[in-house]
Amino acid sequence: MVPSGKELLAAVINDSDIPFELEVIKNPYELRVWMRYIRHKSKRPLLERVVVYERACKTFGRSYKLWKQYLDLRVSCVKGLNVHAFRSEYEAVNDCFQRALVLLNKMPRIWSDYLDFLVLQRASVSYTRQAFNMALQALPLTQHDHIWPQFLAFADQAGGLTQIHVWKRYVSIFPNHCERLIEIAVDNKEYQVAVEMYMSYILNEPTFTSQEGKGPFQLWVDFIELIVKNVKKISNLNIPVEKLIRNGIQKFPDQKGKLWILLANYWINLGDFDNARAIFEEGITQAMTVKDFSQIFNTYAEFEESFIANLMQDEEISIELDLTLERFEKLMDRRPFLLNDLMLRQDPNNVIEWQKRILLWGDNQAQVIKAYTDAIATISPKKVTSGKFYQIWVNYAKLYEEKSNGLTTARVIFNKAINVNYKSVNELAEIYIEWAEMELRNENIDQALTLLKLCTTGPKVSKIDYFDESISPQERIHKSMKLWSFYADIIEGFGTLTETRQVYDRIFELKIATPLTIVNYALFLEENNHFEDSFKIYERGLELFTYPTAFELWNLYLSKAISRKLNVERLRDLFEQALRDCPANLSKPIYLMYGQLEEDRGLIKNAMKIYDQAIHNIAETDRFEVINYYISRCAENFGLQATRQIFESIINNSSLNLKNFEYKQLSSSFAKIEEKLGEIDRVRSIYIFGSQFANPALVSNRDYWNEWNQFEINHGNEDTFKEMLRIKRSVQAQNNTEMGYIAAQTNQIKSISGKSDAMDQLERQLNAPVGFVASSTGPAVSKIQEKEHETEAVTNPNAIDLDDMDMSD
Repeated sequence: MVPSGKELLAAVINDSDIPFELEVIKNPYELRVWMRYIRHKSKRPLLERVVVYERACKTFGRSYKLWKQYLDLRVSCVKGLNVHAFRSEYEAVNDCFQRALVLLNKMPRIWSDYLDFLVLQRASVSYTRQAFNMALQALPLTQHDHIWPQFLAFADQAGGLTQIHVWKRYVSIFPNHCERLIEIAVDNKEYQVAVEMYMSYILNEPTFTSQEGKGPFQLWVDFIELIVKNVKKISNLNIPVEKLIRNGIQKFPDQKGKLWILLANYWINLGDFDNARAIFEEGITQAMTVKDFSQIFNTYAEFEESFIANLMQDEEISIELDLTLERFEKLMDRRPFLLNDLMLRQDPNNVIEWQKRILLWGDNQAQVIKAYTDAIATISPKKVTSGKFYQIWVNYAKLYEEKSNGLTTARVIFNKAINVNYKSVNELAEIYIEWAEMELRNENIDQALTLLKLCTTGPKVSKIDYFDESISPQERIHKSMKLWSFYADIIEGFGTLTETRQVYDRIFELKIATPLTIVNYALFLEENNHFEDSFKIYERGLELFTYPTAFELWNLYLSKAISRKLNVERLRDLFEQALRDCPANLSKPIYLMYGQLEEDRGLIKNAMKIYDQAIHNIAETDRFEVINYYISRCAENFGLQATRQIFESIINNSSLNLKNFEYKQLSSSFAKIEEKLGEIDRVRSIYIFGSQFANPALVSNRDYWNEWNQFEINHGNEDTFKEMLRIKRSVQAQNNTEMGYIAAQTNQIKSISGKSDAMDQLERQLNAPVGFVASSTGPAVSKIQEKEHETEAVTNPNAIDLDDMDMSD
């Protein structure tokens, strides 16, 4: 209790207090006098301090500072004490707060401390809630933010309806926090309140911003899920749930699967299983993605399995169980069809999916025919995205062809198929080809030929552009090379020579011939012993095509002409004509064939001239091979000595651009020939010349030095052997020096020019090695040491080793 009475006052005043008492008597309305008195009492017992505070607060009832210190003192004295054991002390402090708030009811801190103290002592919920209400009523609206955090914390601690009511009041002022209220309502199973909050503050407020970062769709789904899961627990639900979900399905097409499942679960939770099944069926037949379909179908199957499991526990409803099991089996059997329906909804012009649809029906002829007719009626030929539309028509016709007396119906189908505006001419050509093949399979040869003649008939001088997509395929079909090739194959087998020639000639008139057409026509004439006409066809083809296409035609034409043993002058004209525009990389076979012709006719010198001409005109990659062939043919026809001139001319001709290892091998071969001829000094000179291209440090060059070494053992003396070793050391030293020099020069050139072709510039600066001068001058252009991978390249396997040939002078 608060101390009172004169006796108590006299008891708490001692001698040290008298000066302060006299001062407060003298100046009772000066606050600082009382504050000095209070500080003086700060170390005294609680009762003495309380008496002074009470007297001061009575005098200065509106002093916030004085009341705040007093209340803090009273709270600190009881905090930590057992509420039940010291109930009276807590009540005394409560009384102090209430007396202070009589005059200081606009001070939010006093209210805040009071409310904290009430929560601390766990006063009754109603009493504390009333105190919070009084605080909110007393304080201006701008200071409510000091109270609401405490009020909400108290409500969360209290729970139940108090929590909901407090939060409802708070949300009415701050609507953005309604998500927390919804969560609280759901936790307290007050689903009606949660639904009302959704309707009042979220769904009907376009400007609502979620405090949890949820978008409009997620908030809408949360609302629907709340209703669906608790539909039987929500009273007065005047919401058209099904209509709402169906609107969502239209509004959010990427979430159809989830929403269809929600709608089905809505009816399941209401116990209306038939309606739920109807929703599942509607969902799987309207799904537009595999993901949505899988979600709906799997949920549907799980529902049926769960339903079956429940029925199996009841032995009295076996009939319903049997029906449910049958329904479930049919559902699983329908899955591939339903999935195929989905794919066709996504793209009705997908031929591959239509073909899958047809295969799914298996031996069910009625359904297969229906699938074909549906495909033909649905597919837009110009919009086909996958597969070939003509295959639907062809397979449809074959279905009837395989039936007895079904050929007439198959013809009717093909007749309709040829009038379709296909995406490409090739598809229409395939229809005609398949139709003709069907007639051939049924031994109706005349009908097949008549059909092909009809479809390839066009203007005598056709100006139609085959590749003009704006023109229908039917107008361009007479220029289809695919169709003409098939027609030519058939007419060759079943028509006359004249009819076949007319077909091929018409192909030339239409200017659609291909190299294969030319070859086929020429071979056909050759088989019928019209050789000159066959040659004319080759010539007509060569007028149409240039190199490189003409290369194969020339190869075949020249081979056929040679085999017919035509006049040599005529053959020469053909070869010269073939070589006139022939690219270097394609000319080697023609030169070799030309040379072989001259040899076969006994004109060896002409052949040698042709080989010599070849090595200057063919590609560098083929040159070394032809050089070896040239030398071998010369040795065989004129003896080894005749090859000397060839070797020398090649070695001294820098324009041939031979590689180092090729020069080395030529030198080796040349030396072996001279050795066989007994020209020892010339052999040594050749080895000396070739040494500049054979770096001894490289493994690939060891054979060269071993050959020279063996030669000196067989034919030399001590001086020549030492000279060989000296040259070997010199070449090795030169190569080592050159590599260092090359590296230094490369860096210098790059630093000056900044270009990537420094090696090319350096090659032009290096001096040429000493040439071979036995009977002619040395090379005019130097050769830089090739890169290691080039120097180690193996000899061409087609090169002819002169040592292995049986040659004589």
